[in-house]
Amino acid sequence: MSTTITETTEPIRFDTKIAVLLRDDLEPWQRLNVTAFLVSGLGTTAPEVIGEPYEDADAVAYLPMFRQPVLVFEGTKEVLKAAHGRALARALPRAVFTADLFSTGNDRDNRAAVRAVPTAELDLVGLAVYGPRNGVDKVLKGARMHP
Repeated sequence: MSTTITETTEPIRFDTKIAVLLRDDLEPWQRLNVTAFLVSGLGTTAPEVIGEPYEDADAVAYLPMFRQPVLVFEGTKEVLKAAHGRALARALPRAVFTADLFSTGNDRDNRAAVRAVPTAELDLVGLAVYGPRNGVDKVLKGARMHP
């Protein structure tokens, strides 16, 4: 049985960017955990980032995912703090993950841990941003692609 793909094969260009910035001193398990938590917030507040549901050749349905790549960057604590400030100044949709969240076990306690700390004192270990490509690039100034 042969399958015909009817979709166009032209490259898709996005004028937006989804990016995650991780602090460079995180353990591998922390990097994965922080990335997963951060990107979960973007799809709930920016529905345009979500693509169509998937289906395999046997008509088994799968959940939709982001319609575009998620780029992962890393940087020092200082780079992360500066990026956070630029994301706030540009009013880009963003999600944060602080070091305190490694010691909580649920959403209620996570939100309380973030709420307890003034913006300038957040011990950021991760930041996700979404917005116009050039705006996100400016937010990420000084960060490097995650290896």
